[in-house]
Amino acid sequence: MPRVSEDHLAARRRQILDGARRCFAEYGYEQATVRRLEQTIGLSRGAIFHHFRDKDTLFFELAREDAARMAEVASREGLIQVMRDLLAAPDQFDWLATRLEIARKLRNDPAFQRGWVERSAELAAATTDRLRRQKQAGRLRQDVPSDVLQCYLDLVLDGLVARLAAGEDTDRLSAVLDLVEDSVRQPESPGAQTPNVN
Repeated sequence: MPRVSEDHLAARRRQILDGARRCFAEYGYEQATVRRLEQTIGLSRGAIFHHFRDKDTLFFELAREDAARMAEVASREGLIQVMRDLLAAPDQFDWLATRLEIARKLRNDPAFQRGWVERSAELAAATTDRLRRQKQAGRLRQDVPSDVLQCYLDLVLDGLVARLAAGEDTDRLSAVLDLVEDSVRQPESPGAQTPNVN
């Protein structure tokens, strides 16, 4: 039997992940059943779960991919820029609406919570590092501890995802992000130029 090439395996994994993203976006986490995953992806459960152990593993791989992409942006340009990217291309992140549903699962399923925290750690670490660097450069408020600023921005991110899922106007949300950005900046001294905290 001929061996399957690495390119073929990578393409198959990509097909599964892209289909799963669409399925989670349309049905939510709980209602994205194996049958619906099969229909959306266009492969049998055997083919899907040959590459991913179970639905949680598939979901966490999507979370890992997005967290890595967001962490790269957060490290370079800040968490507010991550949120601006969400507004610019909400269809690329529409599966994140499952975060609302996931909140309940995180409270009731310790194994799921551990998996989610592991996948979210990269984005949290990038945000922590970016906030530290921006504070050292005098661009962020000094009267608020960094961990409080990070919690604040995380809450804004969760709210943004919820509003996008509900179909909120992106222009209004963009104006809210401007307000959030202003709220974390170090107040200007007279005649100083406004630094970019993004």
